Amino acid sequence: MNSRRSYPVVLSIAGSDSSGGAGIHADLKTLSALGVYGATAITAITAQNTQGVHSQLAIDPQMVYDQIVAVVDDLHPCVVKIGMLSNRDIVEAVAEALGGYSLPIILDPVIVSSTGHRLLSLEAQDVVKQRLVPMSMLITPNIPEMVALTNLPVTTQQERLEASKYLFDCGAKAILLKGGHEQGEQKRDRLFIHSQSGVETTIFTSPTIATRNTHGTGCTLSSAIAAFMARGCSMIEAIERAKGYVTEAIRGGADVTIGHGIGPVNHGFNPSKMTIHEEHEL
Repeated sequence: MNSRRSYPVVLSIAGSDSSGGAGIHADLKTLSALGVYGATAITAITAQNTQGVHSQLAIDPQMVYDQIVAVVDDLHPCVVKIGMLSNRDIVEAVAEALGGYSLPIILDPVIVSSTGHRLLSLEAQDVVKQRLVPMSMLITPNIPEMVALTNLPVTTQQERLEASKYLFDCGAKAILLKGGHEQGEQKRDRLFIHSQSGVETTIFTSPTIATRNTHGTGCTLSSAIAAFMARGCSMIEAIERAKGYVTEAIRGGADVTIGHGIGPVNHGFNPSKMTIHEEHEL
């Protein structure tokens, strides 16, 4: 019997961030910090910093498709994380590329930046719901993204439930509604899972940390969930552990100044060694 050693691989499909705090850059930092090998398919290049997005350039959809296929065929990722997709043609290319495989997908529907710059066209938004939502095992919208996807309010628990049911009707399987935009001493993320008996809700609570350094937290959370799933955790355990990682990353960078605006979190506050899986071959 021979043994084969390999790293757990996560493929991130997302845009770049020239300031290094969000997008592909945050994804790779998170995956590395959590001991997972990160591969990428870049969908767009952005010129941005801590003060906002200055401009963006979408990658040719065929190149996006080719990147995905090249990585999946050779590196065989355990999990795929999807972030910024920019336009309709790129959404279609991603759906076509991933449609040829059976991979767990975490969809972080990046629609508008924290400074108000639209990162996904309105036309593409509808195609995300039609094609990528049904393919994904977990969707991780924040409150503004949930409103944009459903056109429904999400202020009360009943409203949040109705909005989740709307996405379930679109084919969603599980929705993690992030509560980072909420005020108060605690942040609450709500996981809605569609089951035969109805909608099951699990609440994850974390303390609010006094800092403006929260750039890239959404990208970081979805990548951390993907990392822990690639390491063998169940979805709920991965969310719990990812929440803990993000909280400590925010805390670790709370009083650090990078740039003149909303700074990044400290992805490398306590990095893990690279995980190595040993597989036995007959």
